[in-house]
Amino acid sequence: MVIEYLLGGVEIAATDISEIVGGLDNTNLIISISLVVLLTVVSKVRNILDGPGIATAIILGTIVGVLGHWTWLVILLGFLSAGSAATKWRWDEKMAKGFAESEDGHRKWSNVIANGGVPGIIAIIAFYNKSWDAMLPIYGAAIAVAAADTFASEFGCVDPRVRMITTMKTCEAGLNGGWSPNGQLAAFLGALIIAILTWSLGWVLQGGSTTGATPFIALVTMVGWLGCQIDSVLGATLENRGLIGKGQVNAISIACGSIIAWQLFTTLGWPA
Repeated sequence: MVIEYLLGGVEIAATDISEIVGGLDNTNLIISISLVVLLTVVSKVRNILDGPGIATAIILGTIVGVLGHWTWLVILLGFLSAGSAATKWRWDEKMAKGFAESEDGHRKWSNVIANGGVPGIIAIIAFYNKSWDAMLPIYGAAIAVAAADTFASEFGCVDPRVRMITTMKTCEAGLNGGWSPNGQLAAFLGALIIAILTWSLGWVLQGGSTTGATPFIALVTMVGWLGCQIDSVLGATLENRGLIGKGQVNAISIACGSIIAWQLFTTLGWPA
């Protein structure tokens, strides 16, 4: 089959791409359950999540893998691993400055829900509509937003060149809504990593062609970075006033990124 896109006046074709089949397929069930077990072990051994966080991750991981697709679960695992590495980067310095998420670098159940809740909903929608192929870029964009925000926070908080996103005035490092050059670069790289992972795992491993990879990766990366900016605006305007919490900011920005991705890829006719 041939899928044609129109992006910036350039026609892009993807040929002979097989449809992703997820849900209650036997192979998908076996691999997904195995990956959930791996998630549990790795989270415990590497201290990525605390006890309640691991329990929440098991539930969300099962939803994403069993109702979505096992490659989606690998993408989520990739985000957890990269996010954990970013959190523990220059840990002592961040701890001394009060920027650390916790005393030992682990994440709580609320963080799992904030970053994984929307991807879980996307998996449920994909299962209900049997539209795993159509929901792939939307799912990838959701994880890309989470990765961009995590990277921006963890790498940007040690950059003293911080400005408030709503006023562009200099502000303290670590303040909600603050952005820095290093943070912006880190956000882009975080989104790019997930975009590449989404394409390779969610598409190429299904027997598809690599044609069309560039616009797919570019759009998912763009949405991920944009979602991080939405997160900063929400932090500056609502979180700093105590109207909503950090978890709500994360969830809303990820939801916004997912909606933007849905609009973009629907307009471009993904999939044909």
